[in-house]
Amino acid sequence: MPRTPLAAGIDIGGTKISAVITDDDGRRLAFDHVPAPAASGGPAMADAATALVRRLEAEAGVAVGIAGVGAAGVIDQRSGTVVAASATFAEWAGFPLGAALADRLGVPVAVDNDVNAFLVGELRWGAARGQADVLGIMLGTGVGGAIALDGRLFAGHRGAAGEIGHTPGYGELVCTCGRVGHLETLASGRSIEARYAERTGAAAPIVRGSEIADRARAGEPEALAVFDAAGRAVGLAASSAASMFDLSFVVIGGGVRAAWDVLEPAVRAGIDGNPPVSGFPLEVRPAELGADGVVLGAAALAYSDAPHTMPAGASIPTALAAH
Repeated sequence: MPRTPLAAGIDIGGTKISAVITDDDGRRLAFDHVPAPAASGGPAMADAATALVRRLEAEAGVAVGIAGVGAAGVIDQRSGTVVAASATFAEWAGFPLGAALADRLGVPVAVDNDVNAFLVGELRWGAARGQADVLGIMLGTGVGGAIALDGRLFAGHRGAAGEIGHTPGYGELVCTCGRVGHLETLASGRSIEARYAERTGAAAPIVRGSEIADRARAGEPEALAVFDAAGRAVGLAASSAASMFDLSFVVIGGGVRAAWDVLEPAVRAGIDGNPPVSGFPLEVRPAELGADGVVLGAAALAYSDAPHTMPAGASIPTALAAH
């Protein structure tokens, strides 16, 4: 029986590109990151990711047979093309990332957005192992979400299923997207810092989330109130998703997960105050893969039998190759 190939997991963000080489048990053979040339366009990003993987292969003395990518932006999972992205990225929207990396690396490449990759990693190697119907929430600079049904990622018709951070009904604050009352206005790391500054009247430099968490642990009322509002909002969002999809499990990751001890009581209070209509319990766990959740999730994505894997040697559409 042929041996399962090693996988490269690649996390492409606006400031850095991370890569890991793993086996199918999630054992890390090599890992590193480089600055992301986000201002130089899609080909430069693909070149940087490829060079990083090649260096890790040389350092570990191995060769990868498959690769997965968790990328910032909206991704067409079937074609591996970036559909939309923030202004941080130059010439990123419309770039055929999957085909570009398959061509450069010479191996099949699966591409998805970073939050979907995070959930795939937690399903395979993390807190959601053995679970079937799962909501994944990433509380970072923004709030991202992903859904798995019957143990498989549910992307939706346009690949945007699970975008819980931009669901409304959480107050009157203006979101970064320009809409009002989205979950992200309370629960993202950036929003926790902003809400704390509003409560305390603090001027720049802004108090960072880790310090706010420490102040909450010390019993400071303003810090506790900010985490209480964030956690209750996340709990309400989780309960709403559980009612819609009959989910039984929630895994929460991202940078804010480091403050899980002060966030968890409010998350559970939010769920208990608005339980799923089914009446069945909703289990909530912090992510286990930590800061490397997306890059490991990208490797897990490569091992999945997702239909959106670009074959090695895939051609880049002529109209897109010019970008």
